[in-house]
Amino acid sequence: MFNTAVTKLNAPPVSVVLNWKASYDDSQGELIDMSQAVPGYTAHDDMLAALAEAASQPDLARYGPVEGDMPLRQSYARHLSDVYQAEIAADNIQITSGCNQAFVATALAVAGQGDRVVMMRPCYFNHESALGMLGIGIDYVDCDIDNGLLPDSAAIASAITDKTKAVSLVSPNNPAGSVYPPDLLLEIFKLCQSRGIWLILDETYRDFLPLDQNTPHQLFAEDNWQDTLVQLYSFSKSYCLPGYRLGAITAGQDLAFQLAKIIDNIQICAPRTVQHALAPMIDKLADWRDQNRQRISTRVTVFRRVLDQLDGWDLLSSGAYFGFVRHPYSGVDSLEVAQLMARKAGVLVIPGAFFGDGQDAMLRFAFANAGRDVIAKLPDRLNNLTL
Repeated sequence: MFNTAVTKLNAPPVSVVLNWKASYDDSQGELIDMSQAVPGYTAHDDMLAALAEAASQPDLARYGPVEGDMPLRQSYARHLSDVYQAEIAADNIQITSGCNQAFVATALAVAGQGDRVVMMRPCYFNHESALGMLGIGIDYVDCDIDNGLLPDSAAIASAITDKTKAVSLVSPNNPAGSVYPPDLLLEIFKLCQSRGIWLILDETYRDFLPLDQNTPHQLFAEDNWQDTLVQLYSFSKSYCLPGYRLGAITAGQDLAFQLAKIIDNIQICAPRTVQHALAPMIDKLADWRDQNRQRISTRVTVFRRVLDQLDGWDLLSSGAYFGFVRHPYSGVDSLEVAQLMARKAGVLVIPGAFFGDGQDAMLRFAFANAGRDVIAKLPDRLNNLTL
């Protein structure tokens, strides 16, 4: 009686893991939650004040434009133009209710049942499940462990068939944390351009690039980028607003026209209170965002040092919000390891099994959730963990 495309999916991974909290008895101290990727600090006071003010405006309780309120689209387009040193207009912006909705809308716009999308593995589980629900096939490219879990453009080229409509990337990556170099992104963009397919680039964690890299890539400066590139973004991490559900798609105007049809049927318009509050904050909070970027960069460094203190634990890749780690328990699946970590050590992480086939020896640590002092507790908890 149910849609089989849905029934065969896993339960929401974060919900599964959060349910393990109840198994921990506080014997090792306060629980360390490194599962769901959420900012480990609160929104700026000015942002909170703007939200409170916007919530009192009756007009914002009404429907807004399907494409998003123009002040936010204009503000975000100006910001993108500065980040990428390219001309991006408000007409290129579709505001969505979070980045997961942005991905679903994009997938619906460029592919249908029986079509296929190339994804990197390990893969972000919500992208995988969204395509599964839509009846869109997936061809996987396994990222090279010896190369920091970066994809290989030749392998991507080999995975493209006559049914492929898009290549989907996440950079900085979820779950690996790896940052795709601009030259690699350009190479994959050119490949997609030559094959007449889309490049879907999720840049949710763009504002947490390494401190020595200020420009993620130059793709928006490429001729006719509008015919090949779709960029996705989430305001949740950069502005500490995950509960308000706000994201954005940057695309050519022809694709934006198709996206509006889809959003109109999914939600009509994104939440307007947060759109109104955020529009002036993109410029106003630039220094605050940069401070948080530095804060997260420090946590990256601390996490790498901590992993060096863990016997048998192998850090495969890290950056932005995540570390992807091979656990030391040979032959034990990641679900069992993660459950025991929660119950015995009071450490919550996401099992690698949720990130695709072949990832069962891995665990994802979302270290941006925790302060440096909390991350530093991991060796005491995990070096004493016995299965």
